[in-house]
Amino acid sequence: MPNVRDTYRQIVSPALKKKRGYKNDLEVPRLRKIVLSSGIGTKMEKDAFTEAKEHFSVITGQQCVVKNSKKNIANFKLRSGMPVGVMVTLRGQRMYDFLDRLTHNVLPRVRDFRGIPKTGFDGSGNYNFGLNDITVFPEVDLDKVKRQLGLNITIVTSAKTNDEAFDLLQMLDMPFAL
Repeated sequence: MPNVRDTYRQIVSPALKKKRGYKNDLEVPRLRKIVLSSGIGTKMEKDAFTEAKEHFSVITGQQCVVKNSKKNIANFKLRSGMPVGVMVTLRGQRMYDFLDRLTHNVLPRVRDFRGIPKTGFDGSGNYNFGLNDITVFPEVDLDKVKRQLGLNITIVTSAKTNDEAFDLLQMLDMPFAL
């Protein structure tokens, strides 16, 4: 299986340097981290957080963090300190392995998949998109899934503009919609 980190170093980085006219190797945009998060909500049972933690650890290969609310919001019956979601930050080799599995195994399994939208860039070179269901990951055992769980994926790059980040992700085989 090809290593995405080696592909970046040998193919993508020289191609971006030539295309964009960078003079220094450190100017070339690169991946910094990938953040996976999911909001579970306060009306779910406490069992939902342990299930989400198990699924996230199977998907990413590392333990996730349970995020707690920071404010009291009476309309949502939310108190400060109540758990509201889970989050994982991937860096280094795990980040590249996850990106490879995402682009080549997971996204083609999404029903009626025609590519991820190009509108997910935030203006600073970061890309956000979501998946409605985590069962598209082959690591998730369908018998253990009790509740449907969505997933937000944020790919943080060192690119300064959206165009630079788009070129980087496209060269790393992200399947953007036409």
